[in-house]
Amino acid sequence: MNRFARRLAIVVWPAFLVAGVLEIAVFAFVDPGAVRAPDGRPLGLSDTAIYSLAFFVFWAVVSMGCLLALRLACSAEEINAETIVDT
Repeated sequence: MNRFARRLAIVVWPAFLVAGVLEIAVFAFVDPGAVRAPDGRPLGLSDTAIYSLAFFVFWAVVSMGCLLALRLACSAEEINAETIVDT
């Protein structure tokens, strides 16, 4: 497994697991049919669609936290040794 794939797995796998736990915790108390848009209108989505969208939002947010933790765990030498690709 190359370095990028390993770091990607380090970020997305724990985030996936935590997103699943968040999904269970949130929807144990929230009825997906009662979820509304910010302006108060019903979303007009099925319960399955709301569960799915919520899971992906949770996964994205937790992934950002995991990515930040991974970056903060790197030493200055590791960060400075990374190559920057010019586009």
